[in-house]
Amino acid sequence: MGGGAHRFHLGVDAGATRCRARLRALDGAALVQVEGPAANAYVNFARAVEVVQGIVAQTLVRAGLAQTDTNFVKLGLGVAGVGGIDEAQRFAACFTGFAGVQVVNDAVAACIGAHGGADGGLLVVGTGSAGVARVAGRHTIVGGRGFHLGDDGSAARLGLEAARAAMRAADGLGPESDLTRQISGRFKYDALAMVHWAAKAAPRDYGELAPLVIEAAAAGDAVAQALTSAAAAAVAMLAERVEALGAWRLAMVGGLGEAIRPFLAKPLSARLNPPLFDPTDGAIALVGGVLPRPAR
Repeated sequence: MGGGAHRFHLGVDAGATRCRARLRALDGAALVQVEGPAANAYVNFARAVEVVQGIVAQTLVRAGLAQTDTNFVKLGLGVAGVGGIDEAQRFAACFTGFAGVQVVNDAVAACIGAHGGADGGLLVVGTGSAGVARVAGRHTIVGGRGFHLGDDGSAARLGLEAARAAMRAADGLGPESDLTRQISGRFKYDALAMVHWAAKAAPRDYGELAPLVIEAAAAGDAVAQALTSAAAAAVAMLAERVEALGAWRLAMVGGLGEAIRPFLAKPLSARLNPPLFDPTDGAIALVGGVLPRPAR
């Protein structure tokens, strides 16, 4: 290929669970989509760069483009763990030769995608949690401060509180229920075994307990209902803050999102819109890419 203006938009959603890349033509037509391993700039910056470089290269190859054709491509990256402008610029500096490169946190890319490139607010309710407000093209992230300092209302926090409730019940310090017995049963009712597990457990391990809580709450378990009510209240606080920042259209994404929705207050649930596009297309819109008209 020879010189000239850019001809493609490439978006990458580099998440803590997996990466996804998509290449679109100038008219918005999807050309190639590639998936790869997880990337988190906070956990391992160098590894995240390596993963994203790999998936970008793989996408170009599948599209029939040479590595020297990057000057025809505008690249948008939504990267988990990118916490500020300096870090975003540092990450972008690892991708040279493109017609343009922009890097944002993956939650911001998800927000941009959820509203088709327009302003709006997003609740991310998965293993972790966060709120994003995008107003006048500028974004603000609230919550999402990690398992120890934040992530209230998330699957990881819900699972942690369920494990704590099970331990209190085992010690006779709190109410017993079907939920607490089910969790304790996973450890053969051995409190010490549960303590050893907790010493090594990651947020995703606690998150695996969240479906048990949701199911038990739906069945009327009092302990589970108290936990889901607290989680729903935390999600509502994120929503209130995002809306207070001026985000007029609100959406929700994440693995726990739809599961927790029945426990939200009806007025809030009614204000939640389905996302128009995914975070990968959000990364494409970030660099000016055209998105197809969403299906109705």
